Amino acid sequence: MNEEKAVSQPNGHRSVGYATKFDQKAESFQAKAEKHGKGKKKDDGAQPAGGFDDTAIPRAPPGFNVKFTFHRASKLPMADINTMSSDPYVLATLTTSLPPRHKQDPPMTFRTPTVRRNCDPVWNSEWIVANVPANGFALKARIYDEDPADHDDRLGNVHVYVDSLTNNFGGIREQSYKIKKRMGSKRAYFIRGCAAMFNRGVHMSGELFISVEVLGKTDTDNGGRLWTVGPCNWSQHLSPMVGRLAGTKEPGKDGKTEKYAFQANQIQLAGPVPASLYHRYVEFRPFVKGMFTSTSLRGRVLHHALHHQHNRIYNYDRDTIYGSLPSPSRDLTLQFLDLVHHDKGGRIYTYVLTLDGIWRFTETGKEFGIDLLSKHTMHSDVNIYIAFSGEFFIRRLKTPHKEGSPDDQPTHPPSDIGDGPPQDEPPKDPAYYSLIIDNDSGTYRPNAKLLPQLKEFLQKNLPGIKIVTLDCNGDKEKMDKWKNEQRERKKAEGKHTAVVQGDSSSLSSSDEEDLDQQEGMAKGEGKRSTKDKVKEKVEEPLQKVENIRKGDREREERETEDDMAESSQ
Repeated sequence: MNEEKAVSQPNGHRSVGYATKFDQKAESFQAKAEKHGKGKKKDDGAQPAGGFDDTAIPRAPPGFNVKFTFHRASKLPMADINTMSSDPYVLATLTTSLPPRHKQDPPMTFRTPTVRRNCDPVWNSEWIVANVPANGFALKARIYDEDPADHDDRLGNVHVYVDSLTNNFGGIREQSYKIKKRMGSKRAYFIRGCAAMFNRGVHMSGELFISVEVLGKTDTDNGGRLWTVGPCNWSQHLSPMVGRLAGTKEPGKDGKTEKYAFQANQIQLAGPVPASLYHRYVEFRPFVKGMFTSTSLRGRVLHHALHHQHNRIYNYDRDTIYGSLPSPSRDLTLQFLDLVHHDKGGRIYTYVLTLDGIWRFTETGKEFGIDLLSKHTMHSDVNIYIAFSGEFFIRRLKTPHKEGSPDDQPTHPPSDIGDGPPQDEPPKDPAYYSLIIDNDSGTYRPNAKLLPQLKEFLQKNLPGIKIVTLDCNGDKEKMDKWKNEQRERKKAEGKHTAVVQGDSSSLSSSDEEDLDQQEGMAKGEGKRSTKDKVKEKVEEPLQKVENIRKGDREREERETEDDMAESSQ
């Protein structure tokens, strides 16, 4: 497709692959949203103290369920000179005219899995979004090369614009879009240019193939917000380096050994998240606002440190495990139980639920360095607004079909119940397990009155499992008792396992580099506490502020202004 030519669709709608039209439409969407926001009652401009926010979702007619499919790419540049290939993935952002509840709500985004060592990757990744308005959308797809040892290199952009949607929308069928090289990695295109000089079969202009299909009207009484319908994608990332620093271990396949690893999990739950689940960070200290908004020097340093932590913990590399299920089902519940090692230890997890239903959680540990700043802020990637947050853990029930709370019957822990490790395999039926979840989060302080809505949403996405909610204030005595039993169980089970370091092949390149640095510092400076090591690793020193300003700020500004730069060409 010519870079400056609109593609006509059979039904008369257009999809445009050039930056100028995309910029105009995106700006139009933003202007409409801001104009709508000015009509909302917002008083004197005073910010709330934080926590639960009862701002209503703006009213709008119901939109359409739209399925985006990222099929494949061809002729991508080579970002890795050692392999003469790339590890590409797509990060897509969807923009519409719907006004957000708050101007700083996070955008709608989607990430495909990474295809390793391939300049002609095939993803066939689907993303179904509800309530896309009738006046269309602007879709921006950025193609990146994954590089755990460094920042991911951008390989180019594709812009897709549709100006109207109806039930008769003909759709876009595996349309090819020319990848814009303007903001791509100069190194990657230099390598490909060198290859093209010696091989006539190597081309400089890549393409991305995308489909767009309208699935029908969204079944809702208010079309004022977007949400992800599916699929339910999940990922599990293990970091041996962070595990060694934090002292967290994962069970081996034999059930008798453990290895150092810190596990970060993400599950895309099927929306919509209940509209009432809407919480803002709490300004419990003067520096907190600056930390979220980067409006002060100290705030910018903390914001950068937390963002760095999030990227480190929820990193993607060659050992990251991906999976996808078309919709909530018993299989998704079993996958969740597998991620939390349902019967292999008394673990407690810290979680955040985003506004679009992404459930992020890692094991909670007082010794882990994120406690130096904020666990939930790190999990949310320093988002101002989220749906809910707190902690949860799993207990196995002796009598799975008995009604009532787990404290009405024997559970593991604290009791020893048969059919479980280390001798036997635990049951695979979700009915045997109870998810105990609370609102214990000082960062966002979720409203305890909304726990029933959280329970209903999770029950819909994890069918078969019993869910019990606890108020961190009203149920504090029970909550503390059960969490202490979890910790004691983990200590007891840890005595029966041996810790192994694991193969060096299980470390990512970035982990190997970081471990070498830690070991070198330990030899030169003597023994230091784990917290000191982690603190040094995750917090940016004040003397690096200038580097932060010159580096990260320029990258962030370039990310948001690249369309304007392209259109000026």
